[in-house]
Amino acid sequence: MEEELKVFSGNANRELAVEICQYLNVELGDILISRFSDGEIYCQVQENVRGRDVFIIQPTCSPVNDNLMELLIMIDACKRASAKRITAVMPYYGYARQDRKDKPRVPISAKLVADLLSAANADRLLTMDLHAAQIQGFFNIPVDHLFAAPVIVDYIIKSNLSDLILVSPDAGGVERTRAYAKRLKVPIAIIDKRREKPNVAEVFHIIGEVSGKTAFIVDDMVDTAGTMTKAARALKEVGTEKVYASASHPVLSGSAVQRIEESVLEKVVATNSIPLSEEAKRCPKLVQLSIAPLFGEAIKRIYDNASVSSLFL
Repeated sequence: MEEELKVFSGNANRELAVEICQYLNVELGDILISRFSDGEIYCQVQENVRGRDVFIIQPTCSPVNDNLMELLIMIDACKRASAKRITAVMPYYGYARQDRKDKPRVPISAKLVADLLSAANADRLLTMDLHAAQIQGFFNIPVDHLFAAPVIVDYIIKSNLSDLILVSPDAGGVERTRAYAKRLKVPIAIIDKRREKPNVAEVFHIIGEVSGKTAFIVDDMVDTAGTMTKAARALKEVGTEKVYASASHPVLSGSAVQRIEESVLEKVVATNSIPLSEEAKRCPKLVQLSIAPLFGEAIKRIYDNASVSSLFL
């Protein structure tokens, strides 16, 4: 019997799942997800998946634990319904910031999530812009690690920004910034930053000549927006004309949107790996770009057993 592609979505980002299905020209799969009165998650796949190639789209964004548990339960339901192969499609991989023991007696939560996905019987992972690339090594299943760079670089090119310089917000982001700069053929600068405690960052000084230029900060996620807005202010103080920023994942927790609105930033460009809140949608400085074609093409190639590497930057 001919295999058939099946795409399902949890509640985390159904809008993105619908867009991906439109790109693939398939119907979004019918799956029932509800809650028992005590909050436990109930799931039932409403159509036949026996022997099928199943893709489950579920970023583990806020509420992180609910969305992660939903994903694990959906994977288990499909496995017990005899799906041939199950790919967890996680545009945003939660807990990725806890990828090493940087202090005594702390967990490596990114590894724990990888183990949970394997224990639930996911056959492979499709994700984008992991906070640390080495997280791929936590898995004993194939991992396709996409990058938002093609989508964001295309936006930068179309914006036609003059005298552009790309800026890494910290030493860890230099490789990402260099990849963007290579594509755009522009120089880079680095912000020397020391973080005293989680979600609190202090900007010290800037490495590189940014005076009189249009600076574009390149980051993988914007959470509280503290780092990004402080970096923008520091760039302004040393003479940049305008400051833009991009983040693959718009986590935007706490007062992030307000900070962006009150900052010197011209625009903050992000993808729709995470859905924006109503407050964020009203923010004139936030621009959201769709990654549906990128993920749709990756899913198509995985299903066809074709190369995915040409989608990497």
